[in-house]
Parts: sequence; C-alpha cells; structure tokens
Amino acid sequence: MVTGFSGRGFRVRDDVFPAGLLLNPNGAWAWDDAPLVEGLALAALGTVLEMQPRPEFLLLGTGARLAQPPRPFVRELEAMDIGIEAMDSRAAARAWGVLRAEERWIAAALMPL
Repeated sequence: MVTGFSGRGFRVRDDVFPAGLLLNPNGAWAWDDAPLVEGLALAALGTVLEMQPRPEFLLLGTGARLAQPPRPFVRELEAMDIGIEAMDSRAAARAWGVLRAEERWIAAALMPL
C-alpha cells in the first residue's frame, strides 16, 4: 500500500521512495530512473511485469498530471495481453490501494510527482 507522499516521491509503510515507484503484488521497488512519459518504453519497467500469472493491467501514474503514454508502449503491453490504465500519480497510488484490496492482480509504475 502506498501510505503517503514525500516531496515528489512516495511512502510505502516506513520506506520512502523519493523518485518513482514500481509495484506488483510481490513488492515495491524504487524507480529512480523513471523516464518522462513521452520517452516511456517497456524496458524502463525492469522486472515489475515479470509475475505469474501476468498482471491484468499496468496502472501507470504519469506524474503530477495525466499524460497519455506513447502508442508503441501501449501496443507492446497489449501484445503481452496486459492492459494499461493511465492517470496522474496521486490518483494511481490511491487506485493501487483500492484495486489490491479487491485482490486484483495488477502492476503499477508511478512516475515522480
């Protein structure tokens, strides 16, 4: 669960992630090299999508404001049968908590605020 915000980053329990944050049901990882939305590529997500079964979708927090991810990035996810939901990072952090409370099998990539 994302329990709060710290500067441009995120708080998960007692840990602070001062830049971006990657989440899946198995853990939370710093995303210190989060690209700008327009430069987003699948490789930038590291191993966050490497879970079994694959996530239903990626919850993408695009920073302080909603921005649409690049079409090639969306197509790569769709080719893996992974959907994508983009929203600003604060909304994505809140949605993460709600969706995981429902035990949805998802991953998240939250860009700095």
